[in-house]
Amino acid sequence: MSETRREETPATGKLALVTGATSGIGKAFAERFAADGYDLIVVGRRRDRLEEFAAAHPEVGVRTVAADLSTEEGIDALAAICAAEPLDVLVNNAGVSHYMPLADLPADRARELVNVKVLAPTQLMRAAVGPMQRRGTGTILNVAGMIAFSGPADKSVMPRRAVYAGTLAHLVAMTQALAAEVEDSGVTVAVVCPGVVATEFHSSQGMDLSAVPRMSAEDLVTGALRGLELGETVIAPGVEDYRLLRNVFTADLAAFGGQSPALATRYTA
Repeated sequence: MSETRREETPATGKLALVTGATSGIGKAFAERFAADGYDLIVVGRRRDRLEEFAAAHPEVGVRTVAADLSTEEGIDALAAICAAEPLDVLVNNAGVSHYMPLADLPADRARELVNVKVLAPTQLMRAAVGPMQRRGTGTILNVAGMIAFSGPADKSVMPRRAVYAGTLAHLVAMTQALAAEVEDSGVTVAVVCPGVVATEFHSSQGMDLSAVPRMSAEDLVTGALRGLELGETVIAPGVEDYRLLRNVFTADLAAFGGQSPALATRYTA
C-alpha cells in the first residue's frame, strides 16, 4: 500500500473514506461527498486516477491511498487507517465481478473476489465500528447488488456467478446483523443494492452491456444517500415497490422463527 497526504488530518468538516474510488460508483460517491464539503480518503488500485481526483478537488482535503484489497497486506493497512482516523462515513465499494461457473473459476480469481467483497469489508467495518460507537456517530455503507437476491434463480438465468452472488448476499446479511448490533449507538449501517449500473465494472471484465438499460452512478448515489435519510438498512434504488423487499425480510424471519429441535415430518416419512 502507498499513500499521499495533502493533509495529515482533515482541516474542516467531516471525513469520508471510499474504497474503489478510481471510477464508477466509488468515484461518484467521492464526488458527492466532496461537493458536500467532506474531506476524503480515496482508495483504489490506480494511483494516477486517485491523484487526478485529488488535483480536481482542491476545495477539500483529499488523502489518496493506493491499496490492493485482494491482499491481506492491503486490507490490514487500510483497516489500520479506519481504526485511527475519525471517520464519519465508510463506503465499502471496491469490487470485482469474475462472472463464471464455479468449476471454471480459477482459484486465484475466487480468492480475489472473496477477499475484495467479503474479507475487506468485514475487516474495515470491524476496524471502524468501535471508534464510531465510542464517538456516538458514524455511517457505514456497503455496496452490494440485487444479485444478492438471485440465489433461488434456476439455470436459465445466466451468467452463472455462484461466488459473486454469495459475496453480495454476505454483505446484505452482515449489514442487517451489524445494524441491529449498533442500534441506538448513533452509528448507522446500511447496504445499497443496485441493479446494472453504467460504469467500467463490466467492460473491464470483457462484458458488453451497452444494450442493457442501466442506472447512472450518480442516480445510484442519490438513491443511496436518500435511503440513509429514510432509515432503510437495505437500499434498492431501482426497486419502486419497497414492499417487495419487506416481504423478503418477513419471509426470512418467518423461516428463522419456524425452526424446531424436532425433525420436520417431511424427513421422517
